[in-house]
Amino acid sequence: MKPSREDQFRDYYRTLIAAWGPQHWWPARTRFEVIVGAYLVQNTAWTNADRALHRLRSSGLLNLEGIRRIPLPRLQAIIRPAGYFRQKARRLKTFVAFLDQHYGGSLIRMFNQPAEKLRQKLLALEGVGPETADSILLYAGQHPVFVVDAYTRRILDRHQIVPAATNYEEIRVFCERSLAHLRTGTWQPGTDFQSTAHSPSPMSRAPRSSLTQVYNDMHGLLVAVGKNYCLKSKALCENCPLQKFLP
Repeated sequence: MKPSREDQFRDYYRTLIAAWGPQHWWPARTRFEVIVGAYLVQNTAWTNADRALHRLRSSGLLNLEGIRRIPLPRLQAIIRPAGYFRQKARRLKTFVAFLDQHYGGSLIRMFNQPAEKLRQKLLALEGVGPETADSILLYAGQHPVFVVDAYTRRILDRHQIVPAATNYEEIRVFCERSLAHLRTGTWQPGTDFQSTAHSPSPMSRAPRSSLTQVYNDMHGLLVAVGKNYCLKSKALCENCPLQKFLP
């Protein structure tokens, strides 16, 4: 009997976590740094966003007060390596104004809201689409929300589980439903291939529920598959841990 799509996706998680272990997403020191990174990484590679984050940190501005007080033209200049720097600077200012107006500048108060309620408020902000909102909820807020990105779409499509053209919400619900009853998987260190795991950081090690950790790890693991094997230009399936699941 052929396993269900949900069973297949659960088996992908078990296989990847056993092979590569935790990916230590999101690489950041604070919740606010996660949020800034989620904005800066839009439409660019993480390496570019990381350069902009480093410039903010070196200037002592990678905090709420820093973004609140810095003149917009200077903020634009500092985050220039991330691309679309005028839009992103304005959007960071908009987020801080939103946090100040609705939560007295407190991320704790903001994240204490139910995830779906906060998600709708984030989606109403300029420049916050579903992937950015869910990244903020999962990686900064420790809410159990699955992040769907281009790698997830590509892998699910090529494995004939979910077509790439499926809308974001349907894919998110499918992933969450599939993984909902899992608990963190096991991993034996010592494999030769380290995938694209980040070094552990305060935020990657932050306390979170088991389900939130599963969503965290699965997103990072799918990114590793997409970057190393399931490339946009071609699929390098031979050594991929998911090769055995191909139709």
